[in-house]
Amino acid sequence: MNENLADWQAIDAKRSPTQSSSYQLLRRAGDNLKLLEQVHANLIVNGRQHHLPLLTRLATSAIHAGAIFYAQKVLLTAPTVDSFLFSSLITTASKSHFPIHTIFFYRHMAAHNIPPTNYTYTSLIKSFSELRDKKASKMVHGHVIRKGFRLDRYVEAALVSLYSKIGELEFARKVFDGMPQRSLVAWNSMISCYEQNGLPEAAIEVFREMRESGVQFDSPTLASVLSACANVGALDLGIWIHEWIQNNDVHFDVILGTALIDMYAKCGNVIKAREVFDQMSEHNVVAWTALISAYGVNGCGKEATNLFRLMIDCGTNPNEVTFIAVLSACAHAGLIDEGREILASMRRFGQVPSTEHHVCMVDMFGKAGLLDEAFQYIKDLYTVQPAPAVWTALLSACKKHKSYDLGVHVADNLIAAEPESAGHYILLSNIYALAGKWERVEMVRDIVTGTQLKKVVGYSIVEIDQKEHFFRSGDVSHPETMAIRQFLDDMIQQIKAVGYVPMSQCMMQQMEEEDKELALRYHSEKLAIAFGLSKTTEGSTLRIVKNVRICEDCHMAVKLISLVYKREIIVRDNLRFHHFKDGSCSCLDYW
Repeated sequence: MNENLADWQAIDAKRSPTQSSSYQLLRRAGDNLKLLEQVHANLIVNGRQHHLPLLTRLATSAIHAGAIFYAQKVLLTAPTVDSFLFSSLITTASKSHFPIHTIFFYRHMAAHNIPPTNYTYTSLIKSFSELRDKKASKMVHGHVIRKGFRLDRYVEAALVSLYSKIGELEFARKVFDGMPQRSLVAWNSMISCYEQNGLPEAAIEVFREMRESGVQFDSPTLASVLSACANVGALDLGIWIHEWIQNNDVHFDVILGTALIDMYAKCGNVIKAREVFDQMSEHNVVAWTALISAYGVNGCGKEATNLFRLMIDCGTNPNEVTFIAVLSACAHAGLIDEGREILASMRRFGQVPSTEHHVCMVDMFGKAGLLDEAFQYIKDLYTVQPAPAVWTALLSACKKHKSYDLGVHVADNLIAAEPESAGHYILLSNIYALAGKWERVEMVRDIVTGTQLKKVVGYSIVEIDQKEHFFRSGDVSHPETMAIRQFLDDMIQQIKAVGYVPMSQCMMQQMEEEDKELALRYHSEKLAIAFGLSKTTEGSTLRIVKNVRICEDCHMAVKLISLVYKREIIVRDNLRFHHFKDGSCSCLDYW
């Protein structure tokens, strides 16, 4: 961009009084299209309609005004063109979010045999990332290589970001690994690439490489890594980042503060999340919502609703995500009356309840065992087929409260709406199993197998010394499997001594009782807890992250493990947090 400024300065030095007057008119017109058209007419009257620097300024001002077609017209009527004209048009169109027109200008630049610059390609690549066109993105990468910009670190960083946004992680990593010199932007793009594409562990690994290479971090780096830490429950690394921010006087803006709140919340430390919130100098709706959600998923429903009211009193209006967070908090805590009242208040803030809000209400009624009320809510709300997520919330409640007849009816509706989802069939199969209808269980599972539907594989993660360890049910892949299983077998014997009886009804397969007990024993969370207890000091808190709902047997077992081993164990499943301590859980068996 400095070369653009130099060009303008050189032009200013050569201006005639008429030219100077024209530039003043353009500056005054700003991005007002009507005034720009008048200036254009003035140029024609004064014989300046062919003056290229003036036309360049006019065209870029038109783009700022949103008049992209007017800018194209200026280009097409220009008697001559140069590199500065095209660079200005491409850069301005890209920044103004006109991706198709950025490509239009680039093609005209190529047609006039005007060589591109690195600014040309960084702007062009940014526009391709908005279009999310994989084939076209690889074509522009080819142009970069052919034009000799393959080793330009700014262009390469832009390509990493482009491949990240279109989901081409292998290409992003290949470009990143091939860079002889990686800029901060490149590191940030690679970390963000993994974090935004659901690979938080890889994002954390790249950050560790970055840290070892001595590259200085900035706020975008830390925000992305904190988000990755939140997703896998990497609290130790999150705390390290928080301390680094404090020790290095990093500007603690609302984006970084909100990322810290989210990290602490998703690692089960709502007290630290609140401390961060209270230390922030400003709060936007995202920060308020993050803390409300933190209270909600940790079972602090009253605190969530109180904070929601405080937010309004402080002059920040809730958005639709805020209402999802607070309604979800009501569902987790059984606050039925508060939930009804908050839903009714949405229109007062210009919000119309959406599917997500209705899912929260059905979930709230369902968790409380008000299945008939939940079903009536759906019937009153929808004259056509409800969204599948609404049925899913009710079906989960039917399974929890063992409502066989309603569960089958809901499952039929759900499968008709989303026949490709294996999860719906699994829930239906579980309901049949609870009713002892094993022939129907087998029928449903044959459907899943025959249609090759993919079910979600459950796993648990425990962080030890800033390293994440993954476990699946029955897992034997961990290098310390033998020691883990020995510890786990002893752990089961100790909790049996204080009343643990395996809940074989949690196993939805027809098998011998002894086989059911062994299958339950090696659930992923029990393996993760056994490993975590064997590797951490007495009295320390153990944190487990699960990608699916914790089963009733594991819930009962972990309560007793916390009692016998005198440990606080925090389990985050896909619905909420469970804080186990002294033989009880923060959810009070309500989840």
